[in-house]
Amino acid sequence: MSIQLKTQSARSYTAPLADRVSLITGSTSGIGLGIARALAKAGSAVVLNGFGAAAEIAGIMDQISGEFGVNVSYSAADMARPEAIADMIATTLNEHGRLDVLVNNAGIQYVAPLDQFPVEKWDAILSVNLSSVFHTTRLALPAMRQNGFGRIINIASAHGLVGSPFKAAYVAAKHGIVGLTKVAALETAEQGITCNAICPGYVYTPLVEAQIEGQAKAHAISREKVIHDVLLAQQPNKRFVSVEELGALTVFLATDAAASITGIALPVDGGWTAH
Repeated sequence: MSIQLKTQSARSYTAPLADRVSLITGSTSGIGLGIARALAKAGSAVVLNGFGAAAEIAGIMDQISGEFGVNVSYSAADMARPEAIADMIATTLNEHGRLDVLVNNAGIQYVAPLDQFPVEKWDAILSVNLSSVFHTTRLALPAMRQNGFGRIINIASAHGLVGSPFKAAYVAAKHGIVGLTKVAALETAEQGITCNAICPGYVYTPLVEAQIEGQAKAHAISREKVIHDVLLAQQPNKRFVSVEELGALTVFLATDAAASITGIALPVDGGWTAH
């Protein structure tokens, strides 16, 4: 007697996110773009968001669409403006009829001692890095509930779990994301929706490359010393996280295989938070 195993979905192994729609904030470069590419490769239509020159963004859209054969659209919504976020979510739902995967990645940074931290920088970082996650989530949830499926994946940071000097606003915002993730997970646990936070350590992006060169020149030390002794001082494995690693993890959390994973803050930090 043979036993047939039935999968929860008819989606193919090679395209586990076929027929899904994913919105990724801050996805015209760096981590967000890497995640958008991974979701597209898994078969999902993607909605990009972020700043950049129109021609450059059009090129990114054409490249993703041509390479993976999925629908690619773009929203220029400013994550510091709740009304712009509302328009982005509404447009996504109007154009696609659904929103299955929401990746909250947009973020900015500023470094200064706490008693010298500019108030306007504090307000801006909390607005983009934390409040935008609240606004996208609250607006996406009704459609996810209606469809009985949703994946909310918040890109927090190792700084959502530990602190570092001179990053008051960033650390506060990322800790806030971890807390908001837990609340969203608890409120949606019976509705086919999951909410998780990914907490990367240092990720290799063009912005980090610029930091390496800048630190090397400023301190008259080698590139290798900057990487090993400055940027990766807290990462025991002494290597950068890649955007491809974060993309692969995001895809997994977006699939049916991760249906019982919710409310977690998952470090991807080479052992940083194991200290």
